[in-house]
Amino acid sequence: MTTDFAATRAMFQLPEGVIYLDGNSLGPLPRAAAARVARTVTAEWGEMLITGWNKAGWMALPSAVGDRVGRLIGAPPGTVVMGDTLSIKVYQALASALEMNPDRRVILSDTGNFPSDLYIADGLARTLKDGYTLRTVPPEDVEEAIDEDVAVTLITEVDYRTGRRHDMKRLTKIAHAKGALTVWDLAHSAGAVPVDLTGCDVDFAVGCSYKYLNSGPGGPAFIYVAPKHADAARPALSGWLGHEAPFAFDLDYRPGAGIERMRVGTPPILQLAALEAALDIWDMATMDDVRAQSIALGEAFIAGVEAACPDLTLASPRDPEHRGSQVSFRHPEGYAIMQALIARGVIGDFRAPDILRFGFTPLYIGMEEVTRATEILAEVMQGALWDRPEYKTRARVT
Repeated sequence: MTTDFAATRAMFQLPEGVIYLDGNSLGPLPRAAAARVARTVTAEWGEMLITGWNKAGWMALPSAVGDRVGRLIGAPPGTVVMGDTLSIKVYQALASALEMNPDRRVILSDTGNFPSDLYIADGLARTLKDGYTLRTVPPEDVEEAIDEDVAVTLITEVDYRTGRRHDMKRLTKIAHAKGALTVWDLAHSAGAVPVDLTGCDVDFAVGCSYKYLNSGPGGPAFIYVAPKHADAARPALSGWLGHEAPFAFDLDYRPGAGIERMRVGTPPILQLAALEAALDIWDMATMDDVRAQSIALGEAFIAGVEAACPDLTLASPRDPEHRGSQVSFRHPEGYAIMQALIARGVIGDFRAPDILRFGFTPLYIGMEEVTRATEILAEVMQGALWDRPEYKTRARVT
């Protein structure tokens, strides 16, 4: 199948006059999502009431949708489940991995990781005490830092600031050779780059669905557990819906079979309905096509910006094979520059201390938008149009 990007673009609701280069932070609205959620609200919740858990199949949605996400990340059916937030899924994966490697006490991550992952890891280590610790090293030093003390590595494949991409297969192989388990965060990978969890022999993986997968703000996270660990990984958060038989109301917890044990709370049915609508678009695409077009868009943007905006410094790896589906530039006034761009209809975002971040999602972004965005950025830089007080006032969300 060859992906028809004109067809996928037509499936999204995009505001007139806006060039949206921030799908790596929040994906835009799939046109079918509103109707799909409305049907869930009116025809299912409204008409079925609580019987919707059975009649509408709500209880099975986390696993059914998980299998559809699994197709995009190289995970076999029955190994991915949806629900809760990414922070909770990070906690679950780490706690399970630590318990499976009881003679070691070190969680290894890198300083380029998303702070929330580091907060969760540090908090878990503090809770466990008994010598558990989080060790962080620069991203380029991760390989050498994997030693016989490491119980588990916690790595985000694509750096949220620069787009730098770790070598998942190589680092997983090294971790296993040293006796460590692996947890991979796919927040900036799922739907952005080809991922092969099975081929890379990954132990655990987690990710969110509201970026490249377009489930909407607050969309549910996912967790993957390798089949070889499915019945050995004990869920640290032993929630009701992860029980073997939730409606037996047993006072003693018995973990469910396989990935079902990683369910915790009540599934977010409305958000899962929105995600189903988004995944229908993904059924029209192949990850190889998406990746190839993403690289073409990113390369064109880098060439255009560097030719027209010499004051901006490329923060992303120059080799497209070493970066995800985003391009970042540095400038001391990055926040103000981004606000000036947004005011002119080019939406990216800013990451402290000095990074302008642009996401390239071929499902709805083409070369025409990249060319125009480059022209507008050049106008902002060459005319110092960012140098206005209103562009320097920091909003709560940057």
